Amino acid sequence: MGLDNSDRTHQWPLSPEKIRQALGVPAPRKDGFVEELPFSFNDITAGSENELQVAVTGNRSHVDLPLIIEQSNYFSNILKRTTSGDTSKRVLTDLEKFLDSNTDRTWENSWVRFPKGLLGPFALSVLNFDLLANKKQEDGGLRNDTEKFFFTAEGEEFLRVPISYLLKLSLADIIGSQENLPSLIGNTGRKVMGHLLNDNTSPETHSFHVVTPDATSGMGHALAEETSKRFLLVQALVMYANKAFKLEESGQNAAIYFSPHPPVRQKELNDLISDSFYRELFMSPCLSGWDDGVEKHNYMCLCHQVLSRSQLNAVSKLKDAGIITRNLVVLPSVSNISLANNGTHISIGSPKLSRHLSSGSSEFTAIHEKWIGDLAIKIVEHFLPLFVGTYSAAPYRLGFSDFHPEKVLGFLPHELDYTHLRMLWRRWKKKADLRVLGRISTPFGIPGLDEILSSLFHVRGDFVPDFRLVDYPVSLLSTEKSPALNGILGNEQHLKKDLADLGVFDLKMALYIPYRLREFSRMGFSGFEGRYYSLFASLESDLAQAADLQRLITALAFKYVLQGTYTHRHIPDSPNIESERRQAFFGTAIGIPTFYVHSETTNLFMKKLIERTKGVRYSRRYPGYRRVYIRQFQFALLETLRQDASDLIELMGLEETIRDLEHRIQDPEKASVAGRITQAILDEAGKSSPLSVDPKEFNLSTERYYRGTLRRNHLRVSFKWFEQDCMKMASSVPDDSIQRSLRFVLGSMDTKRFLSLIENRFINETLSIDDLRRLVNLILISVHLDIATSESCTQGTKPHEFLSSPIHRSDYRKSVYRTALMG
Repeated sequence: MGLDNSDRTHQWPLSPEKIRQALGVPAPRKDGFVEELPFSFNDITAGSENELQVAVTGNRSHVDLPLIIEQSNYFSNILKRTTSGDTSKRVLTDLEKFLDSNTDRTWENSWVRFPKGLLGPFALSVLNFDLLANKKQEDGGLRNDTEKFFFTAEGEEFLRVPISYLLKLSLADIIGSQENLPSLIGNTGRKVMGHLLNDNTSPETHSFHVVTPDATSGMGHALAEETSKRFLLVQALVMYANKAFKLEESGQNAAIYFSPHPPVRQKELNDLISDSFYRELFMSPCLSGWDDGVEKHNYMCLCHQVLSRSQLNAVSKLKDAGIITRNLVVLPSVSNISLANNGTHISIGSPKLSRHLSSGSSEFTAIHEKWIGDLAIKIVEHFLPLFVGTYSAAPYRLGFSDFHPEKVLGFLPHELDYTHLRMLWRRWKKKADLRVLGRISTPFGIPGLDEILSSLFHVRGDFVPDFRLVDYPVSLLSTEKSPALNGILGNEQHLKKDLADLGVFDLKMALYIPYRLREFSRMGFSGFEGRYYSLFASLESDLAQAADLQRLITALAFKYVLQGTYTHRHIPDSPNIESERRQAFFGTAIGIPTFYVHSETTNLFMKKLIERTKGVRYSRRYPGYRRVYIRQFQFALLETLRQDASDLIELMGLEETIRDLEHRIQDPEKASVAGRITQAILDEAGKSSPLSVDPKEFNLSTERYYRGTLRRNHLRVSFKWFEQDCMKMASSVPDDSIQRSLRFVLGSMDTKRFLSLIENRFINETLSIDDLRRLVNLILISVHLDIATSESCTQGTKPHEFLSSPIHRSDYRKSVYRTALMG
C-alpha cells in the first residue's frame, strides 16, 4: 500500500544531525553552532520587489482611461442597447456619472498617450524590440495585439502605453539622447531596464543588485537604502516623461507612489463593467520582462479569471460554514479586483545553502532544502502577527453596507477552516459598529434600506488596520490529502490540483503563501520571500527594521530545526492546525483583539507560545478552546525572541530592533505603522477618529495622502540618502572612469552643490529636462558601484568576514570601489 503525503512526511531518512553534517554546522553545544547557522551573521543576502501605484491627473478629454472607455466597443454597445430598450438606462447613466464625477481629476492606472515621434532612436529601438511576438526570434514578427499601442490623430502617429512601461522608455530615451555618454552609465542603464517590470496592473521594480549587509548599519538598512534609490530613480523617470514626452503639455500628469489597496474609483468602475472589459482596461500588456509578452498577458488574465471565480465559490463555503443563513445574498462582482492590491516582497537568501546546492558534491540536496524550508516556514508563520500593522499597514474604512460576509470576508473562506472562520466573523461583527437597537445587525442587501438603517441608527461600520491582507488571497489553506508544507518535494503541485478541482485555484498559477520558499533549482539561490508587507510609512525605519526582524526569525527557525527542538511532527500538517496559527495573522490585520486555540492542539510550538502568553483563559462560548489576546500573544512572541534568540540577537547586533519592536507593540497608536499612517490621514482630514469620517471620504483621503504627502516624504528621505551616498562616492573613488563619468554629468560642478541646487525643484516636480538627465546619470553611476560592491561581497565569505571587523570597514569600502573600477 502506498503512503499518502501525511505518512510520507515522516518517512524521509532526514534528521537534524544529518542536515547539520551536510551543511558543516557544529553540534548545538559546540562552539560555532550559532555562527554557522544559515541566515546568521555572515550568511545573508537580500532583495525586495515593490508594487507601486500610478495615476494620471488631467481632464476627462485629455487622459487615456476615460477616452478609451468612451471610444470602446463596450461603451458603444451599452449605448445602443440602452437606446433600443434592451438594457436599463441606469447602466449607461452610472458609467457616464463615473466619467463626469471625478472631482480630483485623478485616473488611477490609466495609460498615457503621446506622439511616437518624441521618442529618440534608441528608445524607439527598445520599443520595436519589445513589440516582437517572441524576443528570442527577432524574425518572428510582431505581437498580435500591436495595434492597441498606436493610433493616429490629425495625421500624427501616437503611442499609448501603461506607466509601468513608460518607465523603461523614459530611461531608454535618457540614455539615447546624450552624445558621448560614458559606457559605464549607458551599460548600467541597460541593466536597470530589466528591473522595471511591465507585469501586473501596477508597476513592479525589483532590486538592482543582491543586497549584502551595510558596513555600518546592517542588512535591513542596506535593503532600505537600495529600495529608496530605486524609488528615487522611478520618480525621476516619470518626471522626465512628463516633460520630454510632453505629457504635461497635453494635459496628462503621470505620478507614481506607494499605495497598498485598489483605488476607490477603480473599484466603483469594476462594479459597472464586465470582467472582460476590466481586463482590457487594467491587465498589463507585459511588454517588458518576458520573451513572449502576449503569453504572459494571457497568464495575468487567467489569474484575474481564476480569482474572480474563486471569490464567487467562497459564497457556498460561507453557507456551509453557517455564516450565511438566508438566501438573500449580495454576490461579489464577477470581476475581482484583488490583483490591484500593492505590496512589497522582501526576499532573503543564504549563501551557505546556495553554495551547497550548487556544488553538486554536497550531501545537502533539494530534498533537504524542501524538508527544512517547509518546517522553517511553519515556524515563521507563528511570528507573523508581529509584522501586521506594526511595520506595514493598509488602513481602510468599511461602511455598514459593506458588511455582507460574502463580500467583506474576501478570500478568508479559502484561507481558514470553518471553525476559525466562524470565530473570526463573530468577533469582527462584535468589534465593528453594527448595533441596531442594541443588537448586532448586518445589512440586508437592499441599498436604500441599508442606507436608512445606517443613518437612522448611526451604525458606522468598521476601521481595518490592514485590509490588503483580507482583500487578497495571501495564504490558501491546504487540503486533508495535500499539505502545502509537509517537506515533500512537489507537494504544492498536489495541493494546486486539489484546489483547482474545488474551483479555488489553477495549476498554472504560483501558490499563494505568506512566507514562500525560494528553491535553488528555480531561483538560483536558496532562501525565503516575505509576501505579507503592505505599505511602509518609512523605508528608513519601517522597512529596515522589518527586514532585520524577518531575518532574525528565519535564523531562529533554523536554530530550532538544527538543534532538534522542533520537527514536522511538532507542527502537524492538517488544515485545522494550519488555520489555527494563521487566524492570529488575519485577526491582527482586521484589528480584532482575540483568537482561539484548542486546549488539546497537537501543535506543540503553539502550545509553548500559549504557555508564555498572559491572560489566556478557557472560553465559555467555545468549549475546549482557550481565548488568547492577540496583543499579549505578540508580547509572548517578543519574549520568545529574547529568550530563544538571545545569541542571534547579540551576534547580529539587533538589540535596537528588539527594543523598537517592543515600543511598537506597547504604543501602537503612536509607534506602529498602522497608527502613524492613520493619524497622518486624520490630521490632513481634520478628524479625530476613522469612524468619524464617511467611509468613502476616508478611503479617498488615504489615497490623496499616499499620492501627496507620503510620496513627498519618501522622496525627501530617498534624496537625502542618495546625497549621503554621493558624498561617500566622491570621497572614496580615485580619479578614473568614475571621475570621468562624474565630469561628463556635472562638468566642474561639485556633486553636493548640484544636489543642493536641485533638491527642492525635484521634490516640487519643476526640475528641467537637462537636470533630470543629470540626476538619472548620477543615480546610474551610484547603482554601478552598488552592483560592483554586491558582486564582490557575494563571491565568497571573505568579504563578509572582512566587513565584520570594525577596524577595516572604511578600507573595505574603498577596496570595493577600486575593484569596481578595475572591473
